[in-house]
Amino acid sequence: QVQLVESGGGLVQPGGSLRLSCEASGRTFSSYNIGWFRQAPGKERELVGSITWSGGNTLYADSVKGRFTISRDNAKNTVYLQMNSLKPEDTAVYYCNVVGDRSTKLKADSQFYFGSWGQGTQVTVSS
Repeated sequence: QVQLVESGGGLVQPGGSLRLSCEASGRTFSSYNIGWFRQAPGKERELVGSITWSGGNTLYADSVKGRFTISRDNAKNTVYLQMNSLKPEDTAVYYCNVVGDRSTKLKADSQFYFGSWGQGTQVTVSS
């Protein structure tokens, strides 16, 4: 079973950028589709976006389209979330999780995930 660890969060001003990393252990990482999720205080966890095992396809929530980009480097067992033009409403704990494998299409469904949740990484957008 692949285990994922998120990093790269921090405090950033509105309009700024951050890049989050999701590093995996396990040889089968390259077989999995990976999703980025976030949970703001008092709100349910939501899917931010996801990427297929090959990196060939991505899917994004409407709230982040055009600002966030997901990529992956299977040689480094890492998926990235590049966040630009950050807004205060992007403040949340960000998590990554497995959302499928080579036989699965990406789904815009926050309840569609397969692994356990890690500690996440806090992103705070504030002036």
